[in-house]
Amino acid sequence: MLPSLDSMAARLRLRHFRLLIALEDHGSIQKAADAVALTQPGATKALQEIEAAMGEQLFVRNYRGLEPNELGHCVIRYARMVMMDMQHLRDEMKAVLEGVGGRLSIGMIMGAVPLAMQSLSRLLHKQPQLSVQVHEDTSARLLHLIDDGRLDIAICRTSVSHRPEQYHTLKVKDEQLCIAVSVQHPCAKLSAVTLEDVADYPWIVCSANMPMRRLLEREFNEYGLQFPTNLVETTSAFATMSLMRHSHQMVALLSTDVGNFFSQSAAVRVLPVTLRTRSEPYMLVTRWDRQPSPVMRMFIEQLSDAKLESQASMSVSIPA
Repeated sequence: MLPSLDSMAARLRLRHFRLLIALEDHGSIQKAADAVALTQPGATKALQEIEAAMGEQLFVRNYRGLEPNELGHCVIRYARMVMMDMQHLRDEMKAVLEGVGGRLSIGMIMGAVPLAMQSLSRLLHKQPQLSVQVHEDTSARLLHLIDDGRLDIAICRTSVSHRPEQYHTLKVKDEQLCIAVSVQHPCAKLSAVTLEDVADYPWIVCSANMPMRRLLEREFNEYGLQFPTNLVETTSAFATMSLMRHSHQMVALLSTDVGNFFSQSAAVRVLPVTLRTRSEPYMLVTRWDRQPSPVMRMFIEQLSDAKLESQASMSVSIPA
């Protein structure tokens, strides 16, 4: 039977959480003790105190040293969140005392990068002393970083999670998809292009388990076309741009925002291909158990403004 929350809170200390993280990072009681400035006997005693407070064994010993069991991984994940929140607390206290700055850690999928960077640049103009960490990755990875407390905000899709209800979400944008090529691609100068015209070229796509890839596969199926086998899989905008620059035969499936951004370089053209399917909207995601900091609220405000401007721009550019 697990001890009560009051019992755990009374017996656990921050040094216990630091030791748990060090044990997972180093896999050795001696190395973990060195990392948190304890003696080996002191670290051993502290681990015994942790397991006594939890009422369960958290680590198994093997020839490699100490490894967390399933419960251990669970406890360590929350230990990281506690220590990350302590770091956020210190950063925000420092910002309040100094009257400037703050800290923001934000993640985004590739399709959200243009809108997110527009919002971030405006925030940095207002808060020039702000310290920012930016991560670009898949939705699944970003949600994992949110879970671990390593991100304050993610702009991604929660549909890839088995528990989407555990996040606070705010719809950001309905993502539209486009097909882009190098300006030196054989189809780049055509005034009318179909999916069949580019089907046999090598493609740059995201991995098979991602929503955009599934939509492209569905698009090929609806047109009765065989899905390409000569693929390069990446979620990196820079890798996509570089591939199209060096290999003029490549065709890339992109969000329209990213495709339009690339096309400003005069090295990429968005093809006039009409796609029947639409990608899922992406969301602004925060942890369910954490209230937004002042800096997080400022970024959300800038993102909302940028979203409204983007919608107004689209309504002007699209004929009635």
